[in-house]
Amino acid sequence: MPIDLDLLLQAYANGIFPMSDARDDPEIFWIEPEFRAIMPLNGFRVSKSLAKTIRQDRFVVTADTAFAQVIATCAESRVDRRDTWINPDIEEAFCRLHQQGHAHSVECWLGERLVGGLYGLALGRAFFGESMFSRETDASKIAMAWLVARLRIGGFELLDCQFMTDHLASLGAIEMTQAAYLKLLDAALTTAVQPSSGRASSGAAGAGAGGDWGALEGSMAAGSSATASLEDVSFTGVSSPGKRILQALIHTS
Repeated sequence: MPIDLDLLLQAYANGIFPMSDARDDPEIFWIEPEFRAIMPLNGFRVSKSLAKTIRQDRFVVTADTAFAQVIATCAESRVDRRDTWINPDIEEAFCRLHQQGHAHSVECWLGERLVGGLYGLALGRAFFGESMFSRETDASKIAMAWLVARLRIGGFELLDCQFMTDHLASLGAIEMTQAAYLKLLDAALTTAVQPSSGRASSGAAGAGAGGDWGALEGSMAAGSSATASLEDVSFTGVSSPGKRILQALIHTS
């Protein structure tokens, strides 16, 4: 049975997310972990080697151009991970959320080959990172770097990573209790979800607008950031996309 999207969005808004034990397991479990990993948007760690790769523009980085391919690739078995928690029902639900404008992907390309990427869910000023993959060295790190820059420029406040891994820790992720996470989540959910439509709307009294997923493209085109969180960043005179992303990442507001 397809996952109810209203239920799915409400689960994320309450710090709960779905997983399956295996790709071919039809059962879905709702997870509320004792400890939660997040990536501080002002704390993304850019090593010298990663900064060099970003500046070189080795990969062409896009967003929302191959969502179905990204999630399908994330669901594939690998040498270091024989099975996945993304079963067909979860995959199908996120593809529907993408069609509604809630779920997004970041893709890294070498020529016409998709070599890295990630996907997740945007709700209010929170982004829930679901999974990532890499088929070339540093491709997933580049995807994460572009995601963090996109979220910062778009006025997001929280990047949820669910569970801590060595890979995420090397990029600056931190772990906290679920109770502490829920406080951050509550502050970031500045838009509510209308129960029947699955579309974002104004939240409770006093709540502001949600994050702007597309603000990065506007900043790139205009040559400067137009959002409050990075209002002092200027891309004027910066020649490449990678250099602009790096400038956004190293600036602290």
